[in-house]
Amino acid sequence: MGRAAEMTGTTAGFLRSLGDQGLITPLRSEGGHRRYSRYQLRIAMRARDLVDQGTAIDAACRIIILEDQLEEALRINEQLRSRRAGPESAAGT
Repeated sequence: MGRAAEMTGTTAGFLRSLGDQGLITPLRSEGGHRRYSRYQLRIAMRARDLVDQGTAIDAACRIIILEDQLEEALRINEQLRSRRAGPESAAGT
């Protein structure tokens, strides 16, 4: 956890609080140490940025969850548009 805190410019307590908020859930090594993925570290850095800007940690976590949901919805919409446009554009050539 100390290394993850160092990499993200936060503290171990901050990372624990992100876990308490349900934003990130690190895996555990056999020795019980928290193991964060690169994605989780990026999420922690985004949360740190929001908190540094004055956002409360619970609000920052909610913002990040909503941003992630929006990104996923946009990705799905683009896939659906591509599928719908595929046969039409092939028929027009």
